[in-house]
Amino acid sequence: MTQFIIDQSFWNLFPQAKIGVLLLQNYHNSDQSSQEIAQLLEDSLPLAQAHLTEDIFSDNPVIQVYRKAYQQFKTKKGARSSIKALLKRVSGNNPVRSINPLVDIYNAASLRYALPVGAEDLDTFVGNLQLTITEGGDEFYLIGDDTNQPTLPGELCYKDQAGAVCRCFNWRDGERTMITDQTKNAFLVIELLDIERLDALQEALNFIEEAAQQYLQAETRQFILDHANPHISLN
Repeated sequence: MTQFIIDQSFWNLFPQAKIGVLLLQNYHNSDQSSQEIAQLLEDSLPLAQAHLTEDIFSDNPVIQVYRKAYQQFKTKKGARSSIKALLKRVSGNNPVRSINPLVDIYNAASLRYALPVGAEDLDTFVGNLQLTITEGGDEFYLIGDDTNQPTLPGELCYKDQAGAVCRCFNWRDGERTMITDQTKNAFLVIELLDIERLDALQEALNFIEEAAQQYLQAETRQFILDHANPHISLN
């Protein structure tokens, strides 16, 4: 039985965190989003502005939470939460381009609820998936790069028996486990570090789940993990 396990080393840093997980099975993917999915993404841009209330971008609370979190573990230079990258585009009135149906759906949720969301091809995992502080040296190939860039000692990452899956929370996905047009089964994760925003986590999970069911005909399972419930079956 393959599991997703959140290691104690993570809880030592973030004891109050909640990790939302959505498993999609047998979903219908393609290389281009439908008009309806594209509209979901477009409609999310003005909604994201509601999270940007400060004149200085880095002073916004949703940015500060993850900025401070990244100071708690070893990171590569330039590592930042995926939600910071998305909201930075919004603050500069830059478009968030369409990638594929599933990515567009979860990016729409990320923008609406100001939470980092990531996804991996569930069928590519080798053994259990862990969220853990690594000892370093885990094999990792960035998307589009043929040079191994192993993890650092003390880095927080998602990893399986073959190496790193995603580094520094949702900063960088690896090519081995990335979502593609051929993906049929997906693992989605949302990282909540501000416990006062638990409602936003639940709403984001529901948004993705309902859109995946409606537009991708996905079979879904939803979970929220915490220190008391740190693992789930991926089968």
